[in-house]
Amino acid sequence: MYFKPRASEKLANPTLQRALANFKERFVGARTEAVAQVPNFEELREAAKAIRNRALANLDLLLEEFERNATARGARVHWAEDAEAAARIICEIARTHGVKKVVKSKSMVSEECNVNDALEAQGVQVVETDLGEYILQLAKEPPSHIIAPVVHKSRDEISDLFAEKHGTPRKTEIAALCREARDVLRPHFLSADMGISGANFIVAETGTTLIVTNEGNGRMVTTLPRVHVAITGIEKVVPTLEDVALLLRVLTRSATGQPISNYVSFTTGVKGAGDLDGAEHFHIVLVDGGRSKLLGSDLWEALRCIRCGACMNHCPVYQTVGGHAYGWVYPGPIGSIVTPAYVGIENALDLPNASTLCNQCGVVCPVKIPLPDLQRKLREQQVDRGLRPWTERAALRLWAWVAQRPGLYALGTGIAVRMLSAMGGKERLLHSLPGASGWTGGRDLPAPAGRTFRELYRKRAVRQ
Repeated sequence: MYFKPRASEKLANPTLQRALANFKERFVGARTEAVAQVPNFEELREAAKAIRNRALANLDLLLEEFERNATARGARVHWAEDAEAAARIICEIARTHGVKKVVKSKSMVSEECNVNDALEAQGVQVVETDLGEYILQLAKEPPSHIIAPVVHKSRDEISDLFAEKHGTPRKTEIAALCREARDVLRPHFLSADMGISGANFIVAETGTTLIVTNEGNGRMVTTLPRVHVAITGIEKVVPTLEDVALLLRVLTRSATGQPISNYVSFTTGVKGAGDLDGAEHFHIVLVDGGRSKLLGSDLWEALRCIRCGACMNHCPVYQTVGGHAYGWVYPGPIGSIVTPAYVGIENALDLPNASTLCNQCGVVCPVKIPLPDLQRKLREQQVDRGLRPWTERAALRLWAWVAQRPGLYALGTGIAVRMLSAMGGKERLLHSLPGASGWTGGRDLPAPAGRTFRELYRKRAVRQ
């Protein structure tokens, strides 16, 4: 509901702007190089899209197959209709097993379900072990990106935070800060009763969950504690391990520009008699949270998302305001679609309009989600339901009426471009526009030439 004021606040934050500039340079360039190394990358994208479409078309059958195979290997599958149910299930698992401490690997669905707050409310200590999430837990902030949750913070801010929270001398080198975090977190891995992870994919044919990480914490969370809980959305199911192999090829290149990630961890069932590590109890929580409703709508293609973050990495809006401006768990272009779908479009009016519709997001999406098209559909829903401001609706009706009358339209646009050209002055820049201050509050617009396109085109045709 508050994207516009948040965006203005973020634009005025010089520390954030420096961080976002560095982020863009790092992620966009890395993806370009990684994709260039794969001559058939477009074919891989098409194949990945087909895999995800097949999974969504057979979602009910694949989920039942996954449950059968996971249960046969000793896991227990729980079904959560919404976020509250998921948090309640995980809290009950913790009570049943007498859990006092939980270590977590990064999971956006656990953020969606407020799992940390629910566990802490019943006296369970929760420790985030992904470096970015751990920093945010210390700072009491939500993530601002799907794969780089702390991208909005500077090194100096993190140095100050560690010195304050750890009571240690202030360090500024990245290696020293990582070492300090490792020293603090290691005892938690060894003393935790339960580990919570997400799941990038779940595999129907084997009952397997898997996570993709660049830190070893994910494996320690899933293997060291006696209880492991994997929480994920129902849309993450894929038919086979072969499908996963292909999806991983486009996921890592799109996310961080890597051919492969450092770790891909597969978890199938509980610890066996001859196994040296692994959880004694394995629970899998599958969350609906509005996904089945989205599947039955004209926005269903958003469920193809494999959470790589490429759309926000390349989005000029996200690159300018960061993730916190979007107000919920999922930022960027994909967040502009799934947030209104999950929490109600009336609770996220600004998000479908937080886009230039330039389609940079759609061009880089590894599973070819038509993100601008879906944002347009949400805009149509807002208009159909009368959720846009009356002034905006009246202006569009007036424009439509005039546009149906070519002579009147030509007269009106001819007057408008001449007025705007005069307002541009010698600089040929529009510093402010009456009734459209939002367009010029943070930028200057070039003044038009003083003639409409049709006038200029007619003049050129005559000259030729």
